[in-house]
Amino acid sequence: MASEKKDQVVLVTSDEETYTVERKVAERSNLIKSMIEDLPGQSDEPIPLPNVSSSVLTKVLEYCDHHKNEPLPAADSNDADDARRKASEIGEWDAKFIQVDQEMLFEIILAANYLDIKPLLDVGCKTVANMIKGKTPEEIRKLFNIVNDFTPEEEEQIRKENEWAEDR
Repeated sequence: MASEKKDQVVLVTSDEETYTVERKVAERSNLIKSMIEDLPGQSDEPIPLPNVSSSVLTKVLEYCDHHKNEPLPAADSNDADDARRKASEIGEWDAKFIQVDQEMLFEIILAANYLDIKPLLDVGCKTVANMIKGKTPEEIRKLFNIVNDFTPEEEEQIRKENEWAEDR
């Protein structure tokens, strides 16, 4: 007789915080889902997440809990219209959720990548893309506190090589 699946999963962050969450919520992460499936006899063991801090996991779990009843994205979805829509749109709840400071935004993106939560990774990356859309390189450097280490000659050479990409 197959053993009954546990309804709860214990996650441990890099700063040793412990979270007990619904299995359905935790399995929004492909990494966690794989770990659960790979260790069926040890389903009551805590799952270590050494690359995720408690403050970031709290946000990630909030996202996963909100989306827990939605179907997981299909890996082989090739619908062009769907892809175009997904490339530019961020849902209302997701847009409010991702309104965090830059440091947290980038931490969420890193965690979504590590935990393999593609929809959350997409929301984070779309947010960054929207932040830089229509900005000059100088404005982007200022926005992200990037020091320009190009010489004027190097900048001019890059501009010449990329003239084709500029809107005129």
